[in-house]
Amino acid sequence: MNWYTGDSLYDTVLTIGLASIIPIAITSLFFIAPYGRFASKKFGANLDPRWGWILMELPATISFVFFYLQGKNRFELVPLLFLAVWLIHYANRGFIFPLLMRFPKGKRQSFSITVVTSGWFVTSVHGYLNATYISHFADYQTSWLSDPRFLAGIVIYYGALVGNIHADSILRNLRSKEEVAAGNAPYRIPHGGLYRYLTNPSYFYELLAWIGFALATYSAGALFVLGISAANLIPRAFATHRWYLDKFPDYPKGRKALVPFLV
Repeated sequence: MNWYTGDSLYDTVLTIGLASIIPIAITSLFFIAPYGRFASKKFGANLDPRWGWILMELPATISFVFFYLQGKNRFELVPLLFLAVWLIHYANRGFIFPLLMRFPKGKRQSFSITVVTSGWFVTSVHGYLNATYISHFADYQTSWLSDPRFLAGIVIYYGALVGNIHADSILRNLRSKEEVAAGNAPYRIPHGGLYRYLTNPSYFYELLAWIGFALATYSAGALFVLGISAANLIPRAFATHRWYLDKFPDYPKGRKALVPFLV
């Protein structure tokens, strides 16, 4: 499979997208996106985090579905399977995850509109590159389903998805429904699952999922979102790790920031 397609529009967007990874990574080293515990009023209005997440992630679904339906191979088996993978991922990340957040009413809004609008570029390009390649430019034969790259990628992807859902559940349940109803939003030390070893299991699983997707699709569009995700999440993981160490004197010193036993 050729990652560059010969189509001037697609290849230009792909080149710009891949080239943007490095400056975004450098920026993220010095500027942590202002949402959640790092929320700030310095960068414009803030939204309810549930609406912030939904609005930021929504273009990934809309753009993917729109461009997917333009592809000549849109009704072929392998592209349809990748469509299902995509919709499952963003159903969880873009809708289920934010709607299940336990965010007390009356608390200050903590998801910067700047994060939402800047995220639209990434999620829209992300959807275009992957949908167009999968449903139009790639020539996935049914035999791809038995290719080791596809099989390994799908196993990695769905293993990471299950892990991510579990990690989100642990973090969400640190706040009881009663506390939320009373307007309380305490931060606590999470335990269980990969939290035994990591401060940020959800970031680890998110990156692992995109590694799996990149392997299964074997496409540069998937490498784009993996690179962009790493550029944002790796610096944020280390910042979050430092935040926990500073806030909780009894925070487990053996935990790593992002990768079990390594970093």
